[in-house]
Amino acid sequence: MSLLQRFDDSILLFVKYNMHGIIMNKIMVISTYLGNGGIIWIIIAAILICNQKYRKVGFMALAALILSTILGEEILKNIFRRVRPSDTISTMNILITRPLSYSFPSGHTMSSFAVAGILAKCFKKYAIEFISLASLIAFSRVYLYVHYPTDVLAGAVLGLMCSAVVIYLFDKLDHKFKSSI
Repeated sequence: MSLLQRFDDSILLFVKYNMHGIIMNKIMVISTYLGNGGIIWIIIAAILICNQKYRKVGFMALAALILSTILGEEILKNIFRRVRPSDTISTMNILITRPLSYSFPSGHTMSSFAVAGILAKCFKKYAIEFISLASLIAFSRVYLYVHYPTDVLAGAVLGLMCSAVVIYLFDKLDHKFKSSI
């Protein structure tokens, strides 16, 4: 067993033996459902798009969500093909429907941090709240044994990279549009 695998397993077991309980189980299941299909982020983006003042931010959030989904779910998961912890550690009781895709990187985490990165940049006053929500969704994936901690860490980093790319591209488009007027 690799050092990385031992690290991941030790954190999963720490969470299992030190954090699990009835209330936490409910909180983590709800938290993970918020990230299913990016639903919470789609709702936030839709609300922003409906408001002309924040429409651009809403489209940026959707672009980050789409980019992170394509990169994570369609490309990276199929390259790495890491099996989920709930499939390899027999003592783990899973509280949600077992995901069918691969484990690395965490798609919930990647999409959450991609959108939270956009929202934190555009609404600095609420940055802590957006990053906290993304972190809660990310932690729920480890808590529920559907991702290793390194899947989540990679998802957070890659998600923030997606938000940075989207911000850069939208800034370039704005600059190009303004200079052509």
